[in-house]
Amino acid sequence: MRHIAALLVALVPSAAAADFHIAPTGNDANPGTAAAPFATPARAVAAARDGATVVLHGGRYELAEPLTVTEGSITFVAAPGETPVLSGGRAVTPKVEGGLWVVPVPDAKNLIRHVSVGGKLRLAARWPKEGAFPIAGLAGADPKANYRTPADKFEYAAGQLDPAQPGLTDAEVVVLHFWVAGHYRVKAIDAATRTITLDRKSIRRFTEDGGGKQPGRFYLLNAPGEPAPGEFVHDRAARVLRYKPLPGETPGPVVVPRLAQVVDVRGEPEKERFVDGIQFRGVTFADTAFDPGPTAAGDLQAAQHVPGSVRFRGAKNCTIRDCRFVNLGGYGLELGDGCRANRVSRNEFADLAAGGIRMSGGAAGSPAALRTGDNEVSDNHLHDLGRVWHAGVGILSQHADQTRIVHNHVHHLDYTAISVGWVWGYGPSVSTQNLVEGNLIHDVGRKVLSDMGGIYLLGPAPGTVVRGNVIRDVESFGYGGWGVYTDEGSTGVLIEHNLVYRTKSGGFHQHYGRDNVVRNNIFALAREGQLMRTRAEPHRSFTLERNIVYAMGTPLFAKNWTGPGFDADHNLYWEASGQAPAFPGGAFADWQKAGRDANGLVADPLFTDPARGDFRLRPGSPAERVGFVPFDPSAAGVRGLSK
Repeated sequence: MRHIAALLVALVPSAAAADFHIAPTGNDANPGTAAAPFATPARAVAAARDGATVVLHGGRYELAEPLTVTEGSITFVAAPGETPVLSGGRAVTPKVEGGLWVVPVPDAKNLIRHVSVGGKLRLAARWPKEGAFPIAGLAGADPKANYRTPADKFEYAAGQLDPAQPGLTDAEVVVLHFWVAGHYRVKAIDAATRTITLDRKSIRRFTEDGGGKQPGRFYLLNAPGEPAPGEFVHDRAARVLRYKPLPGETPGPVVVPRLAQVVDVRGEPEKERFVDGIQFRGVTFADTAFDPGPTAAGDLQAAQHVPGSVRFRGAKNCTIRDCRFVNLGGYGLELGDGCRANRVSRNEFADLAAGGIRMSGGAAGSPAALRTGDNEVSDNHLHDLGRVWHAGVGILSQHADQTRIVHNHVHHLDYTAISVGWVWGYGPSVSTQNLVEGNLIHDVGRKVLSDMGGIYLLGPAPGTVVRGNVIRDVESFGYGGWGVYTDEGSTGVLIEHNLVYRTKSGGFHQHYGRDNVVRNNIFALAREGQLMRTRAEPHRSFTLERNIVYAMGTPLFAKNWTGPGFDADHNLYWEASGQAPAFPGGAFADWQKAGRDANGLVADPLFTDPARGDFRLRPGSPAERVGFVPFDPSAAGVRGLSK
């Protein structure tokens, strides 16, 4: 422990070595020394020269505008043992009226969806309080229309809404369907037909599946009436929030978010001008707001319309380490166009309205200067995400190359944990040579959205490796709660040494793709099928080799395994319920006659205790006979922490 402490001290400049200090009790007219610090980070940036270090002393810094850095190599570091918070919000002292805290918000232009009380995220009131209502009807729309058919109305059931209730127009209608969540305002309600018309269109129809058999769902955010404990209602006409405290909460400041970003590191990659060497260490970023505007529903896959609350563009060789991203209205961190060779390490991302980390650069055909890649996201803890924008991804990598997403712990979110790629089909892609390794992923989906994966890949990705990850408990609402999911056009991906278990729909699923290799993995205890394939293609879609496929009363294979297009050999299969395992085309002998698994086996792999998630192999396991190489699942997750 003394060695670790010494290392941490070495990473933090001493007060004597610092160029500038800031403190909430400081003054921007001061010289910025430890004895006479500045008051604001912006003043330190204005004074800083290239290579300067700025020490932030503990306390809250309420920013009037985002901390913007456009040049220079500046290190922002917390003073030893202190916790500085860069806040995009404003702390407001409430009045207590009738058991509610009344918070004035006279300047709020948009709906306030969340606040912070005692450092904890609090959401606007929700109806119903748990889950969501099923949509009762599509208001005349064809239920079998293409899923891309826009919609702006639906029917609700009796008792779900009261059209006469005051304040209904202040509510936001959140519609959950497919893999997206749209946000709308009420335009009109026809009480006779129980039809609600929204103020903007969805980009997809309001059903849950391609056949129109299952309706979407909805709930109200900022629902009228008295809030439940821990919730508030934003009364836009009165320009106040009314918050109902949790038991034991005493009146104190309520932090109302205002800014969309707290930090904006802004190069100009299109002009070949980059910000180089910015560092943040030990800083907390908090309290931002995001609004999609008056026309957008925000119903895009992966909530890709939502920006980062800490945003980098045209940035190289930057470091974000040992920081916290909490109570933020968007993604926590965004590495945008032209961001290369940056490191994001040992941070916590928690209680975020959208996802954790978003990396997105120029696509194929864009200038080289806009390409994003060679970034590392390692040993971060990301949890309790998608609190408002449910489709937010834990770590989203779009149009990025040579990205290393390694040893992160991602859990408790409503959509995919890690997503890499972003080209539909076989078109040109820059998402190459990426590494997704050693991540611990669990409690994904939470039965909110559909069509997701613990790790999701989209489009050609030659040289990409998905290795040594542990994925469990992926629970979609409807279809598609998969562990590793190679979606449309996924190509050239190596998937190996992963443990995937207790997923809803399958351990591995390929929609369609080319020349992927799935080897030496354990896929176990999925409820609908351990291995899934959607589309048969004339080329080789994937190769299955040396995997252990373990079921307990559920199929080994599900969906479409007709025709050629895949190879399988040296795999070990077992049905632990005692029933005879079924293979595409019949029994294992029929599978082998079709040219599959000539060297495969049906045998008990002798796991130590699979019911408790212990998939170590006991002595004498037949896995060795198919060439399976044991690996250590306990190595997944943040390094240096006890599991």
